[in-house]
Amino acid sequence: MKENADKTLSFITAISNEPPLEKVLASLHHDVLFDAESPTSIDLFSGCGGLTLGFRMAGVRSILASDIDENCEKTFRRNFPDVPFICKDITEISLQEVKDVIGNAVPDIIVGGPPCQGFSLANKRRGKIADDPRNRLFYGFVKFVNWYSPKAFVMENVKGLLSMQGGKVIKTIMEEFANAGEQGYNVAYKILRASDYGVPQNRERVVLVGFRKDLGLEPCFPMPIQHKYITVDEAIGDLPQIDAGQGSEVQEYRCEAQNEYQRLMRTGSSYVLNHIAMKHTPRLVERFKAIKPGQSLIDVWETHGSVKRGAPSEKSNIKFSQNNQRLFGDQPAPTIAASFQSNFIHPHLNRNFTAREGARLQSFPDDFVFEGMRTKMSWEKGLSQYQQIGNAVPVLMAKSIAECIKEQIQQV
Repeated sequence: MKENADKTLSFITAISNEPPLEKVLASLHHDVLFDAESPTSIDLFSGCGGLTLGFRMAGVRSILASDIDENCEKTFRRNFPDVPFICKDITEISLQEVKDVIGNAVPDIIVGGPPCQGFSLANKRRGKIADDPRNRLFYGFVKFVNWYSPKAFVMENVKGLLSMQGGKVIKTIMEEFANAGEQGYNVAYKILRASDYGVPQNRERVVLVGFRKDLGLEPCFPMPIQHKYITVDEAIGDLPQIDAGQGSEVQEYRCEAQNEYQRLMRTGSSYVLNHIAMKHTPRLVERFKAIKPGQSLIDVWETHGSVKRGAPSEKSNIKFSQNNQRLFGDQPAPTIAASFQSNFIHPHLNRNFTAREGARLQSFPDDFVFEGMRTKMSWEKGLSQYQQIGNAVPVLMAKSIAECIKEQIQQV
């Protein structure tokens, strides 16, 4: 008991001289100076801004972003104070609303990741595919392409999009883009793996790229740039090593950056934010202690499995193999999804990941601040910080995509 008390006192003493959150936030500067010739973008389904940040790093200036989630808006406005934001269902946004914000500006690129999980081909022969409510978000994206006929577009989505309805969905999407806008588009898609672009995560996403046909350009995709993959330990090893329930709004780095990735993540940041560990019950901590790297709850089910609600002496019949998986520290992370707060355990500590650790695994730099609740109860509105992070496009992968697109369109 005395050892634990000394540990807690040491932790409190270590953070006692750290400035208040408001002062740290005020010291962050996200303004970027763009060249007059910099390409511009409209960012749809922007979420917290993974694509936006990656494109910004590549020198693409966003002139408008949109998402329906109010917490995504808070995070986006915090980190991109110079970019107008429309928080609204994309299907309800009118051209006049957009013009009221950006005037007569025309974007060079439209980017976004419309949810296509419910895509339907119902009534296709009667020409009513666009009227199916399951397809409306995708057609919200197409609507913007039709309005502006940008030089290029980028649409990212889940890998499963390619196999939906036996490949018919991706074929329909390609056809829609081929005929979109005033001239139509040359369109291609490819599965990209985030770890190939300096992200410490093996996430795979489908990326569709289209160039307006009159430009005479064929779709391009970035070549892999990472030959030695960044591991989980390399990504987060310099962050404060806090236990379950520990952490504060503002924390100092406790050591120097240990590698190039950590130095990149620290650029522009003097303190660690969004790094508060979830509180766990003693029973959950004991479960975590029993789970070895590469194992999950299933591997310790007989001793540490979940119990039935209202009957703590009985094991639950519901087993989820993805729950409480302890990651390997010497490998890239698997896909950091919106549910990563409960999916994964820290490689060396007996707790789930913090939001900042998840952000590092998505290649968000430390000066990117996440707003809204850290975790979310089922009745609460808006996405939590964890959900915003997991839903985002990995920043460094987005940067590589943007560099490829920018190089092409600046040739014409």
